[in-house]
Amino acid sequence: MQDDHDDTDTPGWDAINAALAPLYAGQEPRHYGTALPYTLGGQDPLDGISVYWADAPVPHWHYITYGFSELYAKESSDVDASGYGFELTFRLAASAGDSADSAPSVWPMNLLQNLARYVFGSGNVFEDGHHLNANGPIALETDTRLCHLAFIADPQLVARDTANGHLRFLQLVGLTDDEMEAVKRWSTRGVLQVLQPAMPLWITDLRRGNLLEDPALATQVRAGSEGEGSSTGMLFIETLDWRQDAGTTTLVLGAGQVASVCELLPLRLRHGKSLELVSRERQWAFIPAGHGAASEVAADSARWVLDEAGLKALAGVRAERGIYPLADTLRIEVVPTYLRDAKGEVIREIG
Repeated sequence: MQDDHDDTDTPGWDAINAALAPLYAGQEPRHYGTALPYTLGGQDPLDGISVYWADAPVPHWHYITYGFSELYAKESSDVDASGYGFELTFRLAASAGDSADSAPSVWPMNLLQNLARYVFGSGNVFEDGHHLNANGPIALETDTRLCHLAFIADPQLVARDTANGHLRFLQLVGLTDDEMEAVKRWSTRGVLQVLQPAMPLWITDLRRGNLLEDPALATQVRAGSEGEGSSTGMLFIETLDWRQDAGTTTLVLGAGQVASVCELLPLRLRHGKSLELVSRERQWAFIPAGHGAASEVAADSARWVLDEAGLKALAGVRAERGIYPLADTLRIEVVPTYLRDAKGEVIREIG
């Protein structure tokens, strides 16, 4: 359904259409509007989503949102950005038998509206390089291995200034568990640039496997991570505690989180970057040595300067319960991590 709107009152809407026109000249998109506006109590924050068909580089559908930016008259006080400053896009590989005359899949529209509910509800915005765990298949009730989403500038839609302010187009990209771990060890853009030859235009294909099973791609990602370090500056972890006794500080971590902490610390600190561990109640920051900072430990927050000797000692830390020294005055205690089901029952113990 194509929305009917007065062209004289929709500068933001027209700016999105103008960005798409060179890509899809002569093609009328399928536009899926919202029956009841969000401002009037509707459940869908976006005014609509347009879907285009593309034959190259492989047949796929291109979804574009309308509603994160200001589509109509300027209302916000921020003159630099149009609304939240972006619209989301998504490219989905066509299914067998799909053509320009077919109907596109609906699940990406539900995904995009869910992301909009998060943004409109929290005020938090997405940026180029962000990523998130979908906590299951990105397409519900499928057996796809894609359970994560990354955000990157749409490779065909450049940012532009509109009458309502600046507007960027951020594309969602589905990733596997291993690919997302690589993103954490390096960066979203770094990993996606390496994967692009095998994933042109970062088109999401629910049927694909883990691209890092290709040794050549895995080698490139590993080299990038070792050369540039990790862009992941913060880890949200469930078990984070510490205590001090007789001049020694004991940092308590869950076994399920130890591997990530030990892997990321050298990739941050050896490149002069800190790593923050954050739980619901506490925050602990590891700081690289040689920057003039000093270790400080308080009840709810702490920072610890870790030198090269401490980084090398990480090799001895295991995801098994026990106490592992990192320095003369710092040790890590690993406690079990308990995985629970929706009812709170323990279904698995790690460590």
